[in-house]
Amino acid sequence: MPRIRISTTVDGELLTRARAAHGPSTDSSLLESALEALLRRYRDAAIDQQYARAYAEHPMHTRDDWGDLETFLDAAGRM
Repeated sequence: MPRIRISTTVDGELLTRARAAHGPSTDSSLLESALEALLRRYRDAAIDQQYARAYAEHPMHTRDDWGDLETFLDAAGRM
């Protein structure tokens, strides 16, 4: 993957705290970790939204040929 050079300014206190939390590594490694965490957070939020939409469209108490999810989860919790 090609590397891209960036130049920016950030809050000095924030950078100091981030460097301390990330440990002894390069600023580029720190920035890559931060970008990966940001993308992971947005991906997780998108998945959560998909689940929320699915459960809104098909509530847990909705019955189908297999029964309903609510009853199944109640039974599974008692095992």
